[in-house]
Amino acid sequence: MKPPRRRRLYLMRHGSVDYFRADGTPVPPETVPLNADGEQQADAAGALFAQAGVRFDRVVVSGLPRTVQTAQRVLAASAQAQPLTHDDALQEIRGGRLADIAPEQLEQAFVGAFRGGAQIETQRFLNGESIGELLDRALPAFERWRGDAQWQCLLMVLHGGVNRALLSTLMAGQRAFFGAIEQQPACINVIDLGDDGHAVIRAINLAPTQWLHERERYTTMEKLFGQYRRIAEAQER
Repeated sequence: MKPPRRRRLYLMRHGSVDYFRADGTPVPPETVPLNADGEQQADAAGALFAQAGVRFDRVVVSGLPRTVQTAQRVLAASAQAQPLTHDDALQEIRGGRLADIAPEQLEQAFVGAFRGGAQIETQRFLNGESIGELLDRALPAFERWRGDAQWQCLLMVLHGGVNRALLSTLMAGQRAFFGAIEQQPACINVIDLGDDGHAVIRAINLAPTQWLHERERYTTMEKLFGQYRRIAEAQER
């Protein structure tokens, strides 16, 4: 039997950003840029690709600045010149307004969507878009790229929630969302997509600046909620 032909996908999350200003004001998520740590993380990922001799023949980003900047720095650090293709259907799950969320509901609004459960698709992120709505737009977009025969090595720089949706569906072989799949800033997921419709997941959440996640005990959303709560408490004093 002839083995299936497989193409390589490197699926990254964008580097670190600051979603709150020093005074506690939230930064609009559609405009937030990489911070200094995020730039270092993206550069480290690019250096790793260069060291391994990885060459991309297509680069896809969500179009939000943090994915564009991460991809640009990865390409620069790996001495590659590729145009970026924007796909806004792959943008991050969209939250509502923090000001509209009751204080007693804040923790659930921040972290509840990624904690799973039987009704995971009905869970809303910050009282905005639901997991189901994210899957409705992200999965068809990904399938379009998966079906594009014009690439052999694809880099996609997306988001934590979107990456969970894609990885979960590839792992389950059907529509799924596993909220427990953490995605560090600028992490790399390594996936082989076969022409037989099956995927081989080779690596998940490789973080070039922290291979063993030795400084991590909390998820991204837990840390973000903690930051928001500390700012709110400081303003009340």
